[in-house]
Amino acid sequence: MTLTSVRTSARRAVWMLGATLALSVAIPQPASAQPSGQTPPTSCEELASVALPHARITTAQQVAAGAFVAPAPPPFPVPASFDRMPAFCRVAATITPVAGSEIKIEVWLPRENWNGKFVGVGNGGFSGAIWYFAMAEPLQLGYAVAATNTGHDGDQADASFAIGHPEKLADFAWRAVNEMTVKAKAIIAAHYGRTPRHAYWVGCSTGGRQGLKEAQRFPADYDGIVAGAPANNWIPLMAHAVAVQRAMTDSTIALTPRHLSLLKAAAIAACDANDGVTDKVVEDPRRCSFDPASLACKGANAQDCLTPRQLAAVRSLYAGVVHPRTGATLMPGPTPGGEPEWVAFTPSIFPIGANYFRDVVMRDASWRTATMDPDRDLVRALAADSADITAMDADLGEFFGRGGKLLLWHGWTDGMIPARSTIEYYERVLAASGREARDALRLFMLPGVDHCSGGEGAYVFDALQVIDAWVERGQAPDRIVARRPVRDGAPRTRPICSYPMIARYRGTGSTDEERNFECGMPAAR
Repeated sequence: MTLTSVRTSARRAVWMLGATLALSVAIPQPASAQPSGQTPPTSCEELASVALPHARITTAQQVAAGAFVAPAPPPFPVPASFDRMPAFCRVAATITPVAGSEIKIEVWLPRENWNGKFVGVGNGGFSGAIWYFAMAEPLQLGYAVAATNTGHDGDQADASFAIGHPEKLADFAWRAVNEMTVKAKAIIAAHYGRTPRHAYWVGCSTGGRQGLKEAQRFPADYDGIVAGAPANNWIPLMAHAVAVQRAMTDSTIALTPRHLSLLKAAAIAACDANDGVTDKVVEDPRRCSFDPASLACKGANAQDCLTPRQLAAVRSLYAGVVHPRTGATLMPGPTPGGEPEWVAFTPSIFPIGANYFRDVVMRDASWRTATMDPDRDLVRALAADSADITAMDADLGEFFGRGGKLLLWHGWTDGMIPARSTIEYYERVLAASGREARDALRLFMLPGVDHCSGGEGAYVFDALQVIDAWVERGQAPDRIVARRPVRDGAPRTRPICSYPMIARYRGTGSTDEERNFECGMPAAR
């Protein structure tokens, strides 16, 4: 892998923060009969005069099929199929629930063939923008859809919006999504004369954290939640991002993109064949005995090997974030195979951890990653999450008790949010939420998949279709077909299996076709 491709991979990981997975094969379901308590529909233009608590509708206009133009370019290059969108009613609103809060939202309402359901879509990083590209596909499939800027305008890695503005930090942490959801449902009811019969959340990274926060704090907002690669263990995750940035920028370590590519290649070479298929995909990296010492330098050239200081830094990152006083692991380290994505945390790309500690925790413009003292800074951060960004509450009994379904997923080679953190949260929810959790919770680990997208594995699957079928028709997912786009030829398809099951090759047929794999429990170690 070249230096250019490593940087491209890292930028792609940042670009896909919070983006929904492809939904192109989902089929809109017909709307159910209107409830007896329906009210007369309100035309699109008349929605401008609808009164909402602590909110002002700023736009209510019809948009012709294929005519939408985003008011601002996306925060990163991403394909957006606005030209395929149907005619819809576009509603924008500003919500001010408390002094110091200003939350912007958009709600898109299909002009025809609304399927009677609503989708909220997530953000990435610190957001600071409405992600129009994430709204496009649900609208094409007949859903009403809403998104928010989380209460501020700005770059995904920029935490300066929170300086002196605690209410804006609370908006980002939890309030903006809840306010968006409540107001969107009211706008939908006013327009169609009836409330949506089901509401779904789909998001990844920060979008995954947002979905979990909704289940924990506002369990009646959504009937089904898809939380991909959730950034829910927020403070240890920010500490991990700082540690990666230090390893990449400390001149005494000098860990380069070239070294990260060597680590990925060595991990794949050591573990690829363990699952019976040699395809650059490791089914479960925890069952791999990769040792970075295999890359230890034996001569003077340090570009194709790791020096003792580099090996120590890599081992420290694999070990995760440890509490400086208790020794407890707060965040497991990343599993081997996604190392090129570590470049994303460098200052020129996505320094979210450094910015969070500088602006939110330490509140000191002179603070630098090189001077971070875990005994001071990390301990302070753990005690100072006053905005409640962290979404680690494992008791989802109320959400499950009212019929809510939660689909967690994570790519095994995620180089930005360690995959094992989601496994740990899943196991905590099972333990804390009772028997209902076993019927209402699923986790899917995607082999060879990076942060929210990309990687060597199959990463495209129809998340919205899966959660909709589960909620509406009771079809609990245990096996999902995912695909990996291939530039030339048919895409590779593979099953992703409900954790702890894995995909096992049957021994015959193409390894690029999912029908030649079955889901089963892994062999005993």
